[in-house]
Amino acid sequence: MTALLLSLGSAVTFGAADFLGGLATRRGEAVPVAAVSQAVGLVLVAAAMLVLPGSLSTPAMIWGGVAGLAGAGGLVAYFRALGMGQMGAAAPMASLVGAAVPVTFGLGLGERPDQLAVVGIAVGIAGTVLVSRTGGSLTPETAAQRRGLLVAAFAGALFGVFFVALDQAPDDSGLWPLVAARIVGLVLLGAVIAARRPAWPRGRVAGMATTSGLLDMTANVLFLLATRQGLLVLTSVVTGLYPVGVVLLAWLVLRERLGRSQQAGVALALGATVLIAV
Repeated sequence: MTALLLSLGSAVTFGAADFLGGLATRRGEAVPVAAVSQAVGLVLVAAAMLVLPGSLSTPAMIWGGVAGLAGAGGLVAYFRALGMGQMGAAAPMASLVGAAVPVTFGLGLGERPDQLAVVGIAVGIAGTVLVSRTGGSLTPETAAQRRGLLVAAFAGALFGVFFVALDQAPDDSGLWPLVAARIVGLVLLGAVIAARRPAWPRGRVAGMATTSGLLDMTANVLFLLATRQGLLVLTSVVTGLYPVGVVLLAWLVLRERLGRSQQAGVALALGATVLIAV
């Protein structure tokens, strides 16, 4: 139950962080927005180290570095996808691909959840698929929308690698893997910024990027703690329900239409959480 609650908290905060990051990218460039988000996250996780210390080790830093490379690349691609088209389609696409990677990896390692949890996983994936279906004007008919979904799928694959890498870090490493991930991610983004010299976000865009970074790191911490309490197969699926939050926020704030299939997807996502909890 602890792992479930942590995963749910991660999903909620990921959803809010992604919505704000996507909104910032619509008004600014993806790379500097992601850099601000990553920098703020590093400050937050450094402060959290005082409360959740751990053992510094080579495996923790290596796996954290791998997570940082995948996470930074995924974040830029994801923000770009959210800024290119409908958030209600891009977020579930990234989640679906992102959940498939750790689920496959966990099953390959021999993780075997019980039958009811397996049903919950299937229901959760079905809910994600339904949330990504956008009828009417939200169907990806234009070339830009199709590119947005492809970019979102690529981002999801990188997020999946990020989750797997964090799960492989030693259990006694505390938050050191996230520290390493943020440092590597900032180095990568810094190199891109030095080469391209994009405009830095200002005003409201900078504020949204900062808040997104705080929420994103909070979600990462909750996910890392969840994987240490439960199976990767389960925690990754529950955390992968974050598109529900993105879709609902896009509906409330941006007035993006929430179709019947998306409503059914939200209901299935809630049902999946109950099944996994039981």
